[in-house]
Amino acid sequence: MTDVSSIQTLVGTAILALEDKKAEDIRVIDISKVSVIADYFIIANGNNVSQIQAMADEVEEKLYKAGCPLKQKEGYTNANWVLLDFGDIIIHIFDRENRLFYDLERIWRDGVLIDLDEFKNSKNERK
Repeated sequence: MTDVSSIQTLVGTAILALEDKKAEDIRVIDISKVSVIADYFIIANGNNVSQIQAMADEVEEKLYKAGCPLKQKEGYTNANWVLLDFGDIIIHIFDRENRLFYDLERIWRDGVLIDLDEFKNSKNERK
């Protein structure tokens, strides 16, 4: 998938799916200029194993329905850090403790932190 507007629409879909499951502190980092592994990281956290798994399930279902199947999933069983790889979009869902410990926002600070409303507005304009 190389169409930037399509990727941004999928990011908006993922954000809404996370919000539907009450994700906390959702962040989107554009890493397209600093890495070849993906264009966007989405980072969020939940309060317990059940919520984190529900968030992962919701994102996987919504992106699949939008034509973006999951390529790889890691950490789902323990759910202290679930990684969902959709190719151009990689989603990290943490519990609070592990999010603070791994601090991906600091590690990927060379990327650009994007306002969530940009993606939500982009998705709404395409409806």
